Amino acid sequence: MSETPPTPPDRPSSGVYLPPILPLMKDQPLHWLALGFKDLARAPLLSMLHGWVLALFGGVITWVAHDRFWLLVGALSGFMVVAPVLATSLYAMSRAMERGEKVDCQLLIHTWTQWQMRWRHDPDGYWSLIRFGVLLGLAATAWVVTSAALITLLSPTPIHTPMDFIRHVVLAKQGHLFEIWMGVGAMMAVPVFASSVIAMPMLLDSQVTVLQAVLTSWKAVLTHPFQMTLWAFLIMGFSLLGMGSLFIGLVFIVPMLGHGSWHAYRQMVDVSEITERLTEQGEC
Repeated sequence: MSETPPTPPDRPSSGVYLPPILPLMKDQPLHWLALGFKDLARAPLLSMLHGWVLALFGGVITWVAHDRFWLLVGALSGFMVVAPVLATSLYAMSRAMERGEKVDCQLLIHTWTQWQMRWRHDPDGYWSLIRFGVLLGLAATAWVVTSAALITLLSPTPIHTPMDFIRHVVLAKQGHLFEIWMGVGAMMAVPVFASSVIAMPMLLDSQVTVLQAVLTSWKAVLTHPFQMTLWAFLIMGFSLLGMGSLFIGLVFIVPMLGHGSWHAYRQMVDVSEITERLTEQGEC
């Protein structure tokens, strides 16, 4: 009786093909930032448009929850969870630049509308970005609810202002509320980051399922834990800097990180064996 051939290393027992992960230098995330800034400089108006939209969205969140800081903290941190979805058209811009294609407003329109128009040619990828975006949205909502519950239930006094949060949560001498809040946030943030850091640009670029994209993202993180940890801290640090500047800094930071995330995907994942997802171009 012949023996059953072993499962290829890049194809788990479930039969889901995962592309190879390419080698990286230790400081590669800094190179992604530089490439992201270069793409921002090549199309500054359209790139910064994304930053302005997210800055305005952050301002609206602050205006709505300005007197309920317990809600504001959760909402702004949850806002970072769905940022990879909102940066989808930044990935498309970097993809077009890489190919020498025209980058204009029509490209942005097609990025957000072509998925429902091309389902006959790409049934496996139909609504893939939207499905994954919904999952990230649910994760962000879960964190907002969890954060609000922790702060309102465990804080000895109501949290209405930033000083209330610092005094009764960050600097609290009893209860360890801040440590619990940070720990729960980290437990939720790590799997979300590992699932999405490569998944969103991969879904845009290649004809893969959501499961393939998420597992490939995890594979990249597990293959290069140091580089991906550094990349996570760079994203978090720059995002906090942008929020701390009354969201004005997000105008430049969001496109730089979005374009940089595209280059992170391109330099980490070998998709030569995966069918490319077609796009359509047009004039404004």
